[in-house]
Amino acid sequence: MHVVARDSTRLRWGMLAAAFLVGSCARPPQVSPDQPQAQAAGTPAAAAAASNPLRNVYFGDLHLHTRNSFDAYVFNVRSTPDDAYAYAKGQTIKHAMGFDLRLDDGPLDFLAVTDHAEYLGVVQAIDTPGTSYSKVPYARDLFSSERAGILAAFARFARSLNSGKRLPELADLSATQSAWQETIRSAERHNDPGKFTTFIGYEFTSMPEARNLHRNVIYAGEQVPALPYSALDSQNPEDLWRWMEQRREQGMQALSIPHNGNASDGTMFERTMWNGRPIDRAYAELRARNEPLVEVTQSKGQSETMPLLSPNDELAGFELMTSYIGVNKPITHFEGGYAREALKRGLQIEDELGVNPYKLGFVAGSDTHNSAGSYEEDNYFSKVGVLDGAPDRRGAVPPADYQSWEEFYAAGKDVSVISTWGSAGLTGIWAEQNTREALFAALQRKETFATTGPRIRVRLFAGYGLQGVNLATDDGVRTAYANAVPMGGDLVEKPGRTPELVVIAMRDIHSAPLQRIQMVKGWVDASGASFEKVFDVACSDGGKVDPRTQRCPDNGATVDLNTCEISRDKGAGQLQSAWTDPEFDPRQSAFYYARVIENPTCRWSTWDAIRANIAPNPKLPKTIQERAYTSPIWFVPTNAY
Repeated sequence: MHVVARDSTRLRWGMLAAAFLVGSCARPPQVSPDQPQAQAAGTPAAAAAASNPLRNVYFGDLHLHTRNSFDAYVFNVRSTPDDAYAYAKGQTIKHAMGFDLRLDDGPLDFLAVTDHAEYLGVVQAIDTPGTSYSKVPYARDLFSSERAGILAAFARFARSLNSGKRLPELADLSATQSAWQETIRSAERHNDPGKFTTFIGYEFTSMPEARNLHRNVIYAGEQVPALPYSALDSQNPEDLWRWMEQRREQGMQALSIPHNGNASDGTMFERTMWNGRPIDRAYAELRARNEPLVEVTQSKGQSETMPLLSPNDELAGFELMTSYIGVNKPITHFEGGYAREALKRGLQIEDELGVNPYKLGFVAGSDTHNSAGSYEEDNYFSKVGVLDGAPDRRGAVPPADYQSWEEFYAAGKDVSVISTWGSAGLTGIWAEQNTREALFAALQRKETFATTGPRIRVRLFAGYGLQGVNLATDDGVRTAYANAVPMGGDLVEKPGRTPELVVIAMRDIHSAPLQRIQMVKGWVDASGASFEKVFDVACSDGGKVDPRTQRCPDNGATVDLNTCEISRDKGAGQLQSAWTDPEFDPRQSAFYYARVIENPTCRWSTWDAIRANIAPNPKLPKTIQERAYTSPIWFVPTNAY
């Protein structure tokens, strides 16, 4: 795998504009958890950045697993937190199948290692001769390189997580304490303020009856508990938040980020509490204080929206995963599982209670279990070690016993859900400098955006009197910060004034040019019903938005499926818009977020097929349109219905 020299992600818009030109993106291919722990800093990975009051953009991953996660070790992954940071900083590490892993598109700016708190470090301890853990009667059964053996070992732990009950023979927490200390020490070693930021974190893996209620807990600094709070302590996220509040009183600042609502069967963003009663004000306040963000895209699909929830959104069907995680069972309840629907529910609940529990900014992650994220379609190695580390193990190439997909499907075979997974997402953060303090503050204020992998830069502000503001210049950004609110903020009504939203997006020079910018609006009317609408607000190639459909014309961009070469003369390096909602009603609570859409490119499965000199899997999309999502801005009326 190759490393491509890349411009610094910390440069400001005005300094970058000339670099973003239209072109091809084709590339060849029992201890109390109450005691704070403190530990100190490490090595450079990216160019240093001075503090910038206009804020710089930083890209990273807030969701990654190493061998310390029970499932990763079962998947034959042996790479460590140190390896994860090395990879994020542009170095080469090994995949579980023995090949090299290295980012083609340059190093990241920040990373959080978030291994599962449940059985943290335990499987490695079972695999270590002489430990008490190694004496469990099924120890030998946990370690296999064959699919059936791996899945059987995974199922043993998954059943425990589904029930929320710890396996009694694994009640000793010494291995977990040791692995948690490794997590802390590694993060402290690699944290290099101004150059590369690490966050200490873990995953709270609640999955009652296999419904996904997972969260990543991210700490602001080195003050962290002696042990993480896990779903084996309680599956109830409310208990997690209350525990976080108690630790916060001891100086341990943290936030919780839910992910894969798409696999929750409608339980991630419910209208009721854990006890089945309707959400009350205390619950809404508790959740809002502890959970300001949601991971909207990652390897296991996107959780922004889907066609059944957004039938008038033509792009809602992007990279869907519609099955339970680790169980061959389809999702049947989609409401309550996706972020856009949650944002609308939040407005309704706020109208009733005065507090919005779902006022969520957007981030993304990989959820890789390889210590390394597959952020690039043409440099894809999926996420679960030896289970999907080769094209024929992830549904891109037929198994060796079959010469073609026609023969494979004629035999009544099918590929696993792994084939529906996609490339990893990345979080973009606007902050003064690349330090824990600055980045965590930005996470708290929701000045964040999510991408499906490419390092698309996007900025969004809303305010009054913003005509002529050019976000490609320092003066324009300065004016926007002075007179508007950025993504993640509240815009309060000014009677008699109509808000303007200004947005700018710049392409990732290692990905495709931009096709359009869209504005996604959600609102609540006088009856309390919620609605949504998507408006195109900037078109590439001189296109104009049709006022009847609110859509850009097709720009004609194509992909050669024999080579994955894209149109060289279509799309934009930069798009910008100053937009006023044509249906604005000052009485309506509303939110707006921008969605940036690239030209079509080859999906990872098509790249795999081309390299194998075989036709792409006919049941998988051949192309995709990568995208970025800003955190919303909420419009707050002063005289609501």
